[in-house]
Amino acid sequence: MNTLDEMRHRALLTAPQHAEIRAWVASARTPDAILQMPAHLWKTLELASVLMNVDADLSQAPALDNS
Repeated sequence: MNTLDEMRHRALLTAPQHAEIRAWVASARTPDAILQMPAHLWKTLELASVLMNVDADLSQAPALDNS
């Protein structure tokens, strides 16, 4: 939920969008239930994720630690 809160803080989600997505995720009992989120909420969440560059970690090579 921290990511959703950050999206709201950055004004990437409106208060009603944030509340609706948060409620859906909180009520979902399984990952499959989350995937049943209505399309309009998915589109909003996807756009906010792109604007926040949430997937940036996946596109970078892993850091190698010599410790």
